[in-house]
Amino acid sequence: MHAFIFFILFFTSIFFETQASNEICKTKKCALGAPEIRFPFRVKGQQPENCGRPGFDLDCSNNTTTIHIPSYGDLVVKSISYDTKKLDLLDPKNCVHGVFLDLNLSLTPFQYYYVVKQYSYLNCSIELSKSFTEVPCLSGSGYHVYTVKPTVAVPISCRVVKTVPIPFEYNAYLADNSFGLGLTWNLLGHEDFHEAEAGSLQTKTEQETDCFTMAHVKVCITILIFVAAAVIIRVNMNQSRKLHYQKEGEDQIQVEKLLGEYRANKNDRYHEADLKQSNSQCETIMDIQIMKNQKVQV
Repeated sequence: MHAFIFFILFFTSIFFETQASNEICKTKKCALGAPEIRFPFRVKGQQPENCGRPGFDLDCSNNTTTIHIPSYGDLVVKSISYDTKKLDLLDPKNCVHGVFLDLNLSLTPFQYYYVVKQYSYLNCSIELSKSFTEVPCLSGSGYHVYTVKPTVAVPISCRVVKTVPIPFEYNAYLADNSFGLGLTWNLLGHEDFHEAEAGSLQTKTEQETDCFTMAHVKVCITILIFVAAAVIIRVNMNQSRKLHYQKEGEDQIQVEKLLGEYRANKNDRYHEADLKQSNSQCETIMDIQIMKNQKVQV
């Protein structure tokens, strides 16, 4: 019985803990119109770690959603597509090629969404011909930065800063923040995670079936709790009734015992009185006999 009660309490605690966790891990937004934040992402400082995956921490600052990239810094989250697993980012400095230059995605769970190719960054002491397109946000007084294919001969006035895989070389028409800073991830979404353990991806219908099943589980747990409570109450009533009957039986035995003792004592008293009466009669007979004997002698 105790094991049954422990079983019910254990699973009840798990059920309510899960419910509380689901409430904490609800979809969030940093502002109206901002991207929805849900698994595998979480809002750092507002949701526990189990609401997301490592490296998917987002921040809400001044109604803006941001993500911290260890090799670069903070980037603004423009949108998140959970269906295509695409994360669109904006650079607060408006220098997408500056991000490409310093971004080290090996330190994150992300990869570029678009196909990447190798490009070299050149730092030149003089301005090159118009066949080279300068990156304005990386250039300054006395130096000029360009992105070229690694097969291009490096001019004498230039040196290669770094060769990195990026989605595109600099182009005035493609350097907009809305293009290029698209990342993706290979981690399974929360809906797919449990199904992946079974070895296959869930379809939408299967996910709806899971939700339907989960609703049934909740109902069953609730019913189980009420049944357990009813069983416990019933058992307690039976035990109380049993103790009551047991007490009555003990009282009856005690009464019968007292009555037996009383009858025994009463019989003993009657027996003693009879003995006394018998003795008295014997004495009287003996006295009469003695008197007769005395008269005969006279």
